[in-house]
Amino acid sequence: MKVSVFGAGYVGLVTAACLAEMGNSVCCADVDEARVEQLRQGLIPIHEPGLDHLVHRNAAAGRLSFTTSAAEAVSHGTILFIAVGTPPGEDGSADVRHVLQVARSIGQHMAEYKVVVNKSTVPVGTGDAVDAQLRQALADRSMVVPYSVVSNPEFLKEGAAIDDFMRPDRVVLGCSSDQAEFIMRGLYAPFLRNRERIQVMDVRSAELTKYVANAMLAQRISFMNEMASLAERVGADIEKIRIGVGSDERIGPHFLYAGCGWGGSCFPKDVRALMAMGEDQGLTMGMVQASLSVNEQQKKRPAELLRQAVGEDLSGLTVAVWGLAFKPETDDMREAPSRVLIDELLANGATVQAYDPVAMDNAGQIWAGHAGFKLANSAMKACEGADALVVVTEWREFRSPVFEDLAKVLRLGVVVDGRNLYRTEELAQVGLRHFSIGRPAPTTTVNTAAAQRHQLAWREAA
Repeated sequence: MKVSVFGAGYVGLVTAACLAEMGNSVCCADVDEARVEQLRQGLIPIHEPGLDHLVHRNAAAGRLSFTTSAAEAVSHGTILFIAVGTPPGEDGSADVRHVLQVARSIGQHMAEYKVVVNKSTVPVGTGDAVDAQLRQALADRSMVVPYSVVSNPEFLKEGAAIDDFMRPDRVVLGCSSDQAEFIMRGLYAPFLRNRERIQVMDVRSAELTKYVANAMLAQRISFMNEMASLAERVGADIEKIRIGVGSDERIGPHFLYAGCGWGGSCFPKDVRALMAMGEDQGLTMGMVQASLSVNEQQKKRPAELLRQAVGEDLSGLTVAVWGLAFKPETDDMREAPSRVLIDELLANGATVQAYDPVAMDNAGQIWAGHAGFKLANSAMKACEGADALVVVTEWREFRSPVFEDLAKVLRLGVVVDGRNLYRTEELAQVGLRHFSIGRPAPTTTVNTAAAQRHQLAWREAA
């Protein structure tokens, strides 16, 4: 099939590359001339495992091309995906101006039947607004051209987007005509040869499905984080509770890990947008609001645990931070828990030595010029000369460090485990004190006398 994708960002580029991989002829359009030129040269502007290979292979095969011309993209494809950004407005609602601009541009150039597909995450009713833009643009040209509007929300996890697209657990299609459904089923058939996973519904239900899914996942995480706070106070272990609860088939084990909160581009934006949709309808989205409130508090837990370990005064401390991206396998630092922690440390006079496998460039831009923030070229280098270590992102390379080496370099022997990766008993064997989320604090406390001496020496040096 001939497909065009408007938007060469995260969703658009993954969509274009995966569709081309299945043999479709795909034209990917973007208004950013620099980005399009990068892609033509084989440079991938985002980090997503496996995406560079897909883009290079399909571009070389002639199945994937890039353009800044809307007219070219409209002419090329029978199926036109809209995959542009829907950033949050001041009230938290999704800003669909870019979506509607693309729809109008399609209407200004189309001359034959098209299936116009909303791939962007958009509020309920956006399909109707896209339809209105198409009709108006055609009326302005005094033309009558048939088309269909489809909602096809994406369910891509950053760090696993290629696998999610190539092996989807469901494909949601909000279709306005039988013809559109027939065409979209044909497009997705190669991805679903082993099992039928297409779910067809009306456009508005499809639009809302994406928001409800993300809000429910966010609520599961926030609920477990709230339970972790209770577990800490009553002397229970949230990791054992997670296993006990997740064994119930009605609940399942996924998204039950307590930690230092969720971030990224999807959960925060979509939760706020869902709240805004409710408010527009006169509804108070209490459970959705609660998940966001709990998450904002949870991002403060690593700093709170560090203070529990070394005392309230953080000035003069050198803190190693492992993990800057909001999750593994991405360089995305939007609303990442690491940002809350590092801002808190720097504001209170601490020095930060940070390491992340892929997000270092983004971090360098965020804290550019801040004398207290330093980037290390490895996890162990970040710990050299540090008083304590805080683990924020659960990258694989952080899961089994040599604790004996950590014990030799961490001056106060403190490890704050924001993702519950380690066993307290194992760290205790080498003299490390392990503070984690929702689990009992170590029975041996930090050497407060040593901490006080360190603080005094720093102040005298200053």
